[in-house]
Amino acid sequence: MKVALASDHRGYELKERVKGFLAQLGHEPLDFGTHSPESCDYPDCVIKAAEAVAKGEAERGIVICGTGLGASIAANKVRGVRAARCVSIYDAEMARRHNDANVLALGADTLQPGYALHLVRAFLETEFEGGRHKRRVDKIAEYEAR
Repeated sequence: MKVALASDHRGYELKERVKGFLAQLGHEPLDFGTHSPESCDYPDCVIKAAEAVAKGEAERGIVICGTGLGASIAANKVRGVRAARCVSIYDAEMARRHNDANVLALGADTLQPGYALHLVRAFLETEFEGGRHKRRVDKIAEYEAR
């Protein structure tokens, strides 16, 4: 699976760790930056990664900032993206199962790096259930298309 990655400077170290983890799992990380721990603005990189997901260049995305909040807000501005900031494995599983989230947002300052990798695995391995949940996701997409 191709996975678009992006972070600001606060999330840079975690992004690099996630990138290696994705490769270990056999996925192809697409790194949209940042490429150093120097200060930068999260929308600059996050929106590029979210656009890659929306265009189908990547099946999923992972975006990281200090809290994950700004990254999730920025990613959700891209039409076709359903980004979810997750802090638990349950969050990551339900974001996929019920919301068909295609972008995972993580907070580098709020998660232990090893635990963050568990969230990544759960997010990538959990399938969307469809059914009544598809009807709800379709309503969001219909509104977004206006």
